[in-house]
Amino acid sequence: MKQLQLFVALLLLALTTSVAQAQVTKRSADDRNKKNDSGVNITDRQQSFFEVKEPSDADLQWMKVIYRSLDLTKGKNPALYYPEEPNEDGQSLFFIIMRLLANDQIAAYEYLDGREMFTDEYRIKVSEMLDRFHILYTEARGSNEKHPKYDIEDADIPSNEILSYYIIERWEFDTRNNEMNCRVDAICPVMHRTDEFGGEAIKYPMFWVKLNDLRPYMAQQYVFTDDDNNLPRYSLDDFFKLNLYTGDIYKTKNLRNLSLMQQYPEEEAYKHAQDSIEQRLQRFNKNLWVPSREEIIACAEEKARLEAEQNGEATDDESVDSDDSSDDDTKVVRTTKRGSKKQSTTKKKSSKKKTKVKSRKPKSSSSSSSNSAVRSVRNRKR
Repeated sequence: MKQLQLFVALLLLALTTSVAQAQVTKRSADDRNKKNDSGVNITDRQQSFFEVKEPSDADLQWMKVIYRSLDLTKGKNPALYYPEEPNEDGQSLFFIIMRLLANDQIAAYEYLDGREMFTDEYRIKVSEMLDRFHILYTEARGSNEKHPKYDIEDADIPSNEILSYYIIERWEFDTRNNEMNCRVDAICPVMHRTDEFGGEAIKYPMFWVKLNDLRPYMAQQYVFTDDDNNLPRYSLDDFFKLNLYTGDIYKTKNLRNLSLMQQYPEEEAYKHAQDSIEQRLQRFNKNLWVPSREEIIACAEEKARLEAEQNGEATDDESVDSDDSSDDDTKVVRTTKRGSKKQSTTKKKSSKKKTKVKSRKPKSSSSSSSNSAVRSVRNRKR
């Protein structure tokens, strides 16, 4: 009897173990299929880990919204462009964005030219965006009206036409750490496309994407930013967090919603406005604090050095002028009384002798008054 009970217990144990293994195998396969469909599997916890939280209004004392244009041919910006097609090194930023949009994993918003609204009302439909820019696609398996998904071939993604990006920077002074912080809020790929007749390429801003939605996926793509060192040390998320990009300011948020080109049509004034805004942003954090004793001494030494250099140049110029004046000869022309003969002589300025003028002492008033009184008495006696 005991042997029969032991046999039944072992049989039940074997059955439960096989069922559990089957469930584990099925679940892992489902997860694998889900990961293959979406490219990268991101959980909510991982999303919150990479998300850069915005400070509250109570902690902010000052904020400036800056719009920049990133040219993918300058500085370290080519890290966002290469590779043009996915390979063993990874994929470009635009490939990542398009795959996430096609799988309905992130949201994209309309480009409103300075009045960006990141709400559901201005969220774009991916199919309309693909039709507008003539990108071929097909509906993916499992697509529905609420969560549409699309299949796009790698060759149909126009990554070679994305030659620049627009980004929105927020420069904020946070009272929690008493520092100026710069964070990238959103990014917009800009398509450079020529018409059938060639000519200069026209820029087409496509859509805005919030960078917090992209951070978990960008953190898994590493790039190298130096041609001398091909080791990929930074991720695309680090690229924006550390401000490794190079960009030109083309707009600041203002009441009239005007770009810098509209405010300063002349090229020289436009460049000057860009430089002045950049310098104010860089010096804002430094001007908030009282300089230390070492900084004051260094500033005074630098000022003294500049003044000494200026004074040295001035004395050198004066010495050169004095030497030139002493070497010059002057011609003096003399005429006789009759005017018939003229004599010309040369005279150097340095040969003139200085004559001393003797100063005469004034006579005392007492002696002069006494002499005049004696004369008047003598005259009366006569």
